[in-house]
Amino acid sequence: MQQGKYRFVTGFLIVPVMLYAVFMIWPYVQTFGYSFTNWQGQSQEMSFVGLDNYTALFSDDVFLKALWHNILLLVFLPIATILLALFFAFMVNVGGRGGSGGIRGVRGSGIYKILFFVPHVLSIAILAVLWRAIYRGDVAGLINGVFIKLGLSDPAHPIEWLNDPDLVLWCVAFVLLWWGVGFYLVLFSAAMQSVPREIYEAALLDGASRVQSFFKVTLPLLWDTVQTAWVYLAILAMDCFALISVMTPGNSFGGGPDHNSEVMATYLMRNFLSFGKSGYACAMGVVIMLLTLFLSLVTLRVSRRERIEY
Repeated sequence: MQQGKYRFVTGFLIVPVMLYAVFMIWPYVQTFGYSFTNWQGQSQEMSFVGLDNYTALFSDDVFLKALWHNILLLVFLPIATILLALFFAFMVNVGGRGGSGGIRGVRGSGIYKILFFVPHVLSIAILAVLWRAIYRGDVAGLINGVFIKLGLSDPAHPIEWLNDPDLVLWCVAFVLLWWGVGFYLVLFSAAMQSVPREIYEAALLDGASRVQSFFKVTLPLLWDTVQTAWVYLAILAMDCFALISVMTPGNSFGGGPDHNSEVMATYLMRNFLSFGKSGYACAMGVVIMLLTLFLSLVTLRVSRRERIEY
């Protein structure tokens, strides 16, 4: 009977596993193999070059600059997004005044959830076009127009948001933050709603303030959800290809001005499709994959805590 059950399960799994291996695992294996060659992408003619592509990466100033930009996003994006999403989720769920109905969120909390989530419904490409218009470097740009009306900017010299080397990366980071907060607000709200209201009420009866109840009750009970959000945001920070390639200036795939918004994904695609250095681009892809995997494992390891039951 037991042997028949294993055959039955194997019969159902063999086709999905084969499809997954062909369409998911095999491309990774191919990329890893191509990274040791001088493949140019136009044909299957190539020769083995060993670790030359990998050694060239770490003497490539543009790649190192792109790596540094990914690291900056990796530090800023998860911290800022999670902190804001946690704060807003706490306010719309348990941040309102208590009454006869017990602990509840601020007035209009359901509307706030919808408004915050709306940006996440739109695709990244649409958001990039929208924010590129908002960041326009002339008086027609929304931000510049507001600044000029308020007297904070000179109409003759409006701020070149996406052409300023010191501002462009932070402009991109703000869009990613604005886009992501709503999703994680809803995610954390769902987790908070599973926490019994009696726990919050007991904490308030014991004299805990809203800040204390957040750090002593809410955050520990939501830690697993925060850990998952951190991993997903770290993966997003290691990519950002679609937003940067559409939103920022530069020849093919953005990254300008002068590579000041370049990330590893945009530099990879430029080498693969524009420069014909496909083997070199595959080496970048392997490095991105290993870094992302390493960061995910480290995040899960460092943030691991004992599960709290309630």
